[in-house]
Amino acid sequence: MAQAEKKTFNPILWIPTTWFAMGLPFVALSGASSIMYKNMGISDTQIAFWTSLVMLPWTLKPLWGPFLEMYKTKKFFVYATQIFTGLVFGLLALTLQLDQFFSISIAMLTIIAISGATHDTAADGVYLNELSPKLQAKFVGWQGAFYNIAKVFSGGVLVYLAGQLEKEIGVQNAWMTVMFVYGLIMVSLGLYNMRALPAGAPVRNTSSVKEGFATLKDVIITFFQKKNIWYSLCFIVFYRFAEGQAIKIVPLFFKASRETGGLGLSTSEIGLLYGVFGSIAFVLGSLIAGYYVSNKGLTRRTLLVLCASFNLPFAAYAFLAVFMPTDLYVIATAVAIEYLGYGYGFVGLILFMMQNIAPGKYKMAHYAFGSGLMNLGFMIPSMISGLLSDFLGYKEFFIWVLIATIPAFIVTGLVPLRTAEEIENDTEEENNL
Repeated sequence: MAQAEKKTFNPILWIPTTWFAMGLPFVALSGASSIMYKNMGISDTQIAFWTSLVMLPWTLKPLWGPFLEMYKTKKFFVYATQIFTGLVFGLLALTLQLDQFFSISIAMLTIIAISGATHDTAADGVYLNELSPKLQAKFVGWQGAFYNIAKVFSGGVLVYLAGQLEKEIGVQNAWMTVMFVYGLIMVSLGLYNMRALPAGAPVRNTSSVKEGFATLKDVIITFFQKKNIWYSLCFIVFYRFAEGQAIKIVPLFFKASRETGGLGLSTSEIGLLYGVFGSIAFVLGSLIAGYYVSNKGLTRRTLLVLCASFNLPFAAYAFLAVFMPTDLYVIATAVAIEYLGYGYGFVGLILFMMQNIAPGKYKMAHYAFGSGLMNLGFMIPSMISGLLSDFLGYKEFFIWVLIATIPAFIVTGLVPLRTAEEIENDTEEENNL
């Protein structure tokens, strides 16, 4: 019996499915929906603004994070939100047939974002509570890899599928089918994780909503009392400053005609780039980075290497915008370079938050605060990226993105890092709580 329980709770059995489920709705909202709306005739400015604004729940999730500490278990919120998200994807699919599809589908995406943000908070709590700092570093590569697999699956496989279906059944029917696929996958993951996830610690009992808000107040106060917290917040915001601008515009740039400065690719070609070349590079970068930080630790040198890997490959898109190659393999090589660096460098941000922001009495809630503010740093640049690209043009926009990477290097060089002794002391204190 004990052996079966150990096998069920083996991290390798629940981390891949949980982080795939974490990445899928996030990328559907931030990436695949942009291509969908582009093909339905919505302008770049509207697409960039609204598909960025619906990401707001990932910033606000710390406000309800503490209540997840007190009701049911983190496992419950993980699988329940996966199933709920899947059902809402099904409703979203139906809205695409309506005359007012844009406004109604944006409302559905907002509901998905709230559910997804809640899922992410609970999943992070399971990870932080079930794994030691050593195991966190070891499995952060797997965490990042399957999050990135979801990103590539969404932006690659499903976009490719949509492109093929568009030729046969039309744009609206094609994307309705794809949204049903999103829903089916999320429901299936939820049913699987009902059994695969560890049960976790018993919840804290609360007698009233007033006590819940008192806990939230304590979470906020203790969060901002952390040592060097303002330096840490600057780091997690500016680390993704350039990414927030580039990622939203890249698929629109790929899709736009050559007369307007784009590459004129078909929906299927975009899916092929992400689904084949991007996926291999993404997973490889994430796994290598996980073992790299596990062996080297999160030092100044390793963090600078990860920052450079994350930000410098955006030069690949500047290259594409300046030279506008027609050879798909040249474009694919540029995408693979960027995805390899992205997968490698993103691990540094995750591990930084785990070891420098999360530790303490409210690990799950404080990690949610950190990741929420990180997403704010991603969301705001994304919201204005459409205006910038329309004003500057694609070539000048991607050159600007390279300039926008400078703050990431500055904050990486200056942010204080916690020592191994401090991290070990935190672990001992948490075990005594």
